[in-house]
Amino acid sequence: MTGNEFSAFLRARRDRIRPTEVGLPTAGRRRVPGLRREEVAILAGVSVDYYSKLEQGHVAGASAEILDAVADALRLDSTERAHLHRLARPVTPRRRTRTRASSSATARPGLRRLLDLMADVPAVIVGPSFNQLAWNNLADALFDLSALEWAGRTFPQHLFLDPAARALYQDWPDVASEAVDYIRFSAGLDPDDPEIRAVVGELSVKSPEFRTLWNRQTVRDKTFGRKRLQHGLVGPLELSFETFRLPGDSRRALITYTTEPGSPSEERLRLLASWRAEPVTEPGARAESETSTD
Repeated sequence: MTGNEFSAFLRARRDRIRPTEVGLPTAGRRRVPGLRREEVAILAGVSVDYYSKLEQGHVAGASAEILDAVADALRLDSTERAHLHRLARPVTPRRRTRTRASSSATARPGLRRLLDLMADVPAVIVGPSFNQLAWNNLADALFDLSALEWAGRTFPQHLFLDPAARALYQDWPDVASEAVDYIRFSAGLDPDDPEIRAVVGELSVKSPEFRTLWNRQTVRDKTFGRKRLQHGLVGPLELSFETFRLPGDSRRALITYTTEPGSPSEERLRLLASWRAEPVTEPGARAESETSTD
């Protein structure tokens, strides 16, 4: 990750904080929407010159204590704080191979069997760019993932470039913001991931909404929450999702969706499942090499 990313993150976080939030006066003309550089420096206990250099990307030599002091001054949460440290101390890129089996576009056979066993729970495995890697039959019925794969669309492309996504997600702005925040979170874990770079590059050009959200520099892991859908077959659905990082590969995650017991959404999801009882073989579920292990 470059110093430019570090700089952009600090500036965006500084602009987010109002002086009154940290007990500073607001008298006088202010040229910035949030805190001034000198105010952050005072709050962090460093010189204005030193903080200015940090915000210019000159982060080499900054100790963990200084980074924590800046994080405190900018009121970063635990995810944002970890992201700040990763930007300042980017990991050495892993050696990448060109083999299909090593690509993040695959999921090992054991995980696919697990998805099939979760017949009553929609479940999807996603990669670092929020691209769908594998899914079970009920998730396919819920999100039409096979159709996306056949069309060559990843979830972020569908979300920002397909009008159908805005009809499906009743809270589309929240879903879009969450997706972008997760992609930036993943980018902090692996700055040189080619899939993330490709997604960010394409959507920054093609989607003004994505570009605006990406420039906010907001970072957030995908953990749990709720989704409200307007499904074309069964109508409105309210779902809760949980995210599980895969053992041995934090770049991938299993996402499951459930409904409240006895709710109309539970009945509608059960109805949807009855219409799609037979497994669907999605194009993305390609067999890995014989040397792959569960």
